Amino acid sequence: MMKQLLYLGLVALAALPALARKPNIILIMADDVSPDMFSCFADLTPHGMELAASTPSIDRLAEEGVAFKTAYASAMCGPSRALIMTGKYGSTTGALQNGMWLNDCRETIYKDHLAFGKMLADAGYATAIAGKWHAGSQMPYEPEVGFQEYCLWEGPREVLHATGKELKEEHCSWEDSKTPSRYWKPSLVRNGELLDVADDDFGPDLCADFIIDFMERQVTAEKPFLAYWPTVSPHGTRTGMPTNPLRGEVGDLGKKGQKDGQERFRSLIEHLDTTVGRIQKKVEDLGIADSTIIIFCSDNGTAITAKTRGVERGCHVVFMAAGGGIKKRGLTDELMDFSDIAPTLAEYAGADPKQKAPFDGKSLRQFLEGDSETTKPLIHGYISTSQLVRSKTHLLEVYNPMLGMPNGRFYYTGENRFWNGYERVDENPEHASARKLFFQFLESYPAVMDSDPFWQSKPGKRFKEAYLDPKSVEKHLHNHKDYQLYDDK
Repeated sequence: MMKQLLYLGLVALAALPALARKPNIILIMADDVSPDMFSCFADLTPHGMELAASTPSIDRLAEEGVAFKTAYASAMCGPSRALIMTGKYGSTTGALQNGMWLNDCRETIYKDHLAFGKMLADAGYATAIAGKWHAGSQMPYEPEVGFQEYCLWEGPREVLHATGKELKEEHCSWEDSKTPSRYWKPSLVRNGELLDVADDDFGPDLCADFIIDFMERQVTAEKPFLAYWPTVSPHGTRTGMPTNPLRGEVGDLGKKGQKDGQERFRSLIEHLDTTVGRIQKKVEDLGIADSTIIIFCSDNGTAITAKTRGVERGCHVVFMAAGGGIKKRGLTDELMDFSDIAPTLAEYAGADPKQKAPFDGKSLRQFLEGDSETTKPLIHGYISTSQLVRSKTHLLEVYNPMLGMPNGRFYYTGENRFWNGYERVDENPEHASARKLFFQFLESYPAVMDSDPFWQSKPGKRFKEAYLDPKSVEKHLHNHKDYQLYDDK
């Protein structure tokens, strides 16, 4: 009788809708790449497939779930990764640029703000991270961040911290005298041990193997899991980038600035697509497709043409989600920014995020599942002392009093996306109410001014000297020449 009751209970549990139980969550983040590099967005972009990689696995996520035409983060990896972890803008946390962490928040951000790793671990999830961290000095395996397992690309200092051992020249390949390889024969620390790697070991493949093994073990243990994979790929303009096809010749780390850099960049995106495909197949093979959400995003725009710029292209990123009860919508005109991710994960996990400051974002769950047709009216992007605000019809970019832009640049975009057909309307009375709404929004997220104590610190003085260089200012305030599709003067 007892066995029969237990069997009936298990059958009833299995019959529950997938998301009546806690869903598994796989969150994959590409490094330094704009949406126009993915074939699912190519028809919307000025260059079309001329520059885009062929990404059928990622396109499948967009087709079977929802992909946002307009999603914002920060225009640089450090603050963007802090934003996704906390669900809070840089004005709240102090994380505004790789060299600009106000109030020493680089050391304390996850003491002061709840990380989604800890949030889901406390909600009963098995948690793992693989790839590139670069989201503050606190490491992901520390209790305040909450990742129970990890496989991370690390430098000498981080290797020593994690393993107690020095990283030596023979342990891995090197991109330069200070930077260990992230690709062929990489420097990877896995759960406290430096991974023993061979010449033909390729970092992104090893991280994919780690994620797959983690998934298999949690399914066997019947435990919901969070697998966060902030990849090292494709991150352009660096050494360490393999050549075609996909991974290139064994041991080929390339050279910075070489002529075939664009082909190498595209090749790494296509290799990333194959690893996303591996994850999708494993989810299907494990029989967990109906109870697993896969999210794919990028941390900031493509280097040189977008990264660190205070224009829309700088903070315009990829965000898409599929599986686990998410409605099939394809490309959407609705808006989101990275502050929405942590509250979305909290709602799916049934977490109770007890924290001093609330999330700046809003959960996307109702929209993703089809219970709502809208997300939120305004999204926010930022980098250094520049701020951006976007609605479906208007854009405010490079609002930056420190760089002589106290009013920013204000545009009417209408239904246009991807920088085509934006109309400058700074003084147009027909758009005054929309502009007023944007600045009312920014009252909650004040700009960094010249009087901020950060500028008197040693890091602040160093940063300010480079930041105010005329060439740096010119780059920051304007689009790359290949993307000057609207008036940004």
